[in-house]
Amino acid sequence: MRALLVVNPAATTTSARTRDVLIHALASEMKLEAVTTEYRGHAWDLGRQAAESEDIDLVVALGGDGTVNEVVNGLLHDGPDPEGLPRLAVVPGGSTNVFARALGLPNDAVEATGALLDALREGRERTVGLGLASGTPGSEDEAVPARWFTFCAGFGFDAGVIGRVEQQRERGKRSTHALYLRQAVRAFLGEPNRRHGMITLERSGEDPVTDLVLSIVCNTSPWTYLGNRPVYASPKASFDTGLDLLGLSRLSSAALARYATQLLTSSPERGPHGKHAVTLHDLTDFTLHSKVPLPLQMDGDHLGLRTSVTFTGVRRALRVIV
Repeated sequence: MRALLVVNPAATTTSARTRDVLIHALASEMKLEAVTTEYRGHAWDLGRQAAESEDIDLVVALGGDGTVNEVVNGLLHDGPDPEGLPRLAVVPGGSTNVFARALGLPNDAVEATGALLDALREGRERTVGLGLASGTPGSEDEAVPARWFTFCAGFGFDAGVIGRVEQQRERGKRSTHALYLRQAVRAFLGEPNRRHGMITLERSGEDPVTDLVLSIVCNTSPWTYLGNRPVYASPKASFDTGLDLLGLSRLSSAALARYATQLLTSSPERGPHGKHAVTLHDLTDFTLHSKVPLPLQMDGDHLGLRTSVTFTGVRRALRVIV
């Protein structure tokens, strides 16, 4: 087997020594080429090169969810082809590693490498569905390139929080749960539309859902982790179905306290609920419009402001080693 290992040297939970150990372990079982990313988007380019190669069987992403997202988008540059494209494997190296953990992998790079090698020897893999976000035809964002996401996307308030966190990280702050909490509070205090949202959900054959403040699109469950605690925004979301959506139409102080508590106490059986919550399961396609430009995030990566995004759930998009 010939494999490409894409290594993010800035991965927050792996040291250079650990990465060297992992590379040697993988190289002992396969013909391995290891490439360290050097710029934003490099993993995307490497994934695309692997997809276009005729002799790469496997791409291993060593890094966080952002690295995985880039590799996946590179692999699927010309669209899904589960049987023809290289398989994907993930060794978690980020701070949260939602995609890897949702696949059932250990949240430790060394243990995950051992699990990966066992899975390869035993031939364990699965084909997962993914989400695709693209510019809506006829909107001012129509020309924005489509982008795949592995576990979640957000349009509105939660994406704004991620944008604030990224700004802090660029200033040298460490990515911690406390940092996210502080920025969430500041985003809430500065949110001008928390009582009457700007987002409208449209889907074929259904009445529009208007005035959403927050919209979280899930491709799997859980939505994220706080340390070792899973957080379920859409408990029924699965790699084997379409997309799920959680929308909130109000973020007053009382509503924020209620839904934050529900998220923190969520379980695989029960997520956020109430008169201001919209929950939808197994959607194939839908569009989120906004009256004003709002932030968009995918797999925890802030992508700037948009006014309209069309989401598609694509079943059986990519083969993954588990």
